[in-house]
Amino acid sequence: MNQLMSDWTSTRRITLVLLAMFSGLALILAAIGIYGVISYTVALRTQEIGIRMALGAQRRDVLRMVMKQGARLALIGVAIGVVAALALTRFVSSMLFSVSASDPIVFVSVPVLLMVVTLVACYIPAMRAMKVDPMIALRYE
Repeated sequence: MNQLMSDWTSTRRITLVLLAMFSGLALILAAIGIYGVISYTVALRTQEIGIRMALGAQRRDVLRMVMKQGARLALIGVAIGVVAALALTRFVSSMLFSVSASDPIVFVSVPVLLMVVTLVACYIPAMRAMKVDPMIALRYE
């Protein structure tokens, strides 16, 4: 009987391990994508950042501006993702064991994790933007 149960659950176990691995890969790709988008938008705004700093903006204000922009994009993405996940839970519910499809722990921890990943991915371009020399930025094209 143990062998029968093991055989029956092995295919589902493999499927769930693959799902977890691909989910981790998706999280890494999302972080790289977020970093790329934020880095690109900061690079596009180099001249604006230089003008702000030449007019007296503090470095922490620039950091706050870039982080706020990234957080706003992340909040929009997380909101859309949570709504889509809630709508698609019935398709995934057949693959879950001892966890409900609308598990509150998952629906709280995943958005929090994605927000943390986004803020970390925004931090590097924000630090780069803080170090922009106003004279170089004003000549930037």
